[in-house]
Amino acid sequence: MSLETPPGSSNMIIPDYWRQLDLVTPDELKLPITLVGAGGIGSPTALALAKMGCSHLTVYDPDLVEPHNLPNQFYRLEDSARPKVDALRELIRAFTGLEIVSIQEAVSQQRFSGIVISGVDSMSARQAIWQGTIRYHSNVELYIDARMGAEVCRIYSVRPSDPEDVRAYELTLYDDDQATDDACTAQAIIYNVLSIAGLIANQVKKYAKGEHLDREVILDLKTLTLLVN
Repeated sequence: MSLETPPGSSNMIIPDYWRQLDLVTPDELKLPITLVGAGGIGSPTALALAKMGCSHLTVYDPDLVEPHNLPNQFYRLEDSARPKVDALRELIRAFTGLEIVSIQEAVSQQRFSGIVISGVDSMSARQAIWQGTIRYHSNVELYIDARMGAEVCRIYSVRPSDPEDVRAYELTLYDDDQATDDACTAQAIIYNVLSIAGLIANQVKKYAKGEHLDREVILDLKTLTLLVN
């Protein structure tokens, strides 16, 4: 791997993306990307996107890092009790040199543009984000709703300005009391976290390259089954 040193700086190392340039270039990824949630979905996804070369990342999350987050989210032991967005900003800087925008608040009526990725942990939160900030908002080019539980991850990709996409996506929304109730000790594990981050990053790459996007991607790691619709 070759490394470059910018003019006037004798010790700053910047990533060299040459091994991926025929797949996607950092220039193609210079579009605003907002991550809603910095937990089991958002924290690894932010790192994957940053390492891929996405240089305009904003992350929203109101929560602090708790001990039960440490096995399945991208935080260090010393991050416990810190705001997730602050710890994630430091991690992204350390691993990639990129500076992300981190905002310690929940999303309700904010206005976004570019790509928005939802990594929240309840259906009520998803519905509020969809109705309040995404549905038919033309500035949002692509909305990715990522859902995860136990050994299954599910990703929906929606163009909010496309009525067919909107109708198909809204059929996937339901109330929290209709959700599958996994046992508290069977809700999240690191290999599913890593898998969903990779799938989301792949959807972002496809959008940046103008490639076909499937509306629904489901990966079941227990049965090693991948379904796309």
